[in-house]
Amino acid sequence: MLATERTVATGSGTVKAVEHALKRWPALERYAGSGTLPIDNNAIENAIRPIAIGKKNWLFTGSERAGHREAAIQSLFATAKLNGLDSARWLADVLERLPTCPNSQVDSLLPFPNSTQS
Repeated sequence: MLATERTVATGSGTVKAVEHALKRWPALERYAGSGTLPIDNNAIENAIRPIAIGKKNWLFTGSERAGHREAAIQSLFATAKLNGLDSARWLADVLERLPTCPNSQVDSLLPFPNSTQS
């Protein structure tokens, strides 16, 4: 890439692309060497889009505390969906298990595969 950068016209699209890649070289190496890292964050963008679109609707949630609770709940639902869980079934399972769940095992209630009986 360094050789290509020296041989093409300054300010060209090719130079801009090479400079962009070189500035992010450690991340590019990590991505190329992993084989499991996603090339983009489209899954996250798609998961939070309903929240971003709904922001205007949620301006008046009743109180700041209610807004924080809503944000936490929406984050948990989005995480459940991203992990292939049925959000409604996950929530029902958590609400059933929560009263008897020891504090030391509360992480088992989080919406990750194999953490609940989805």
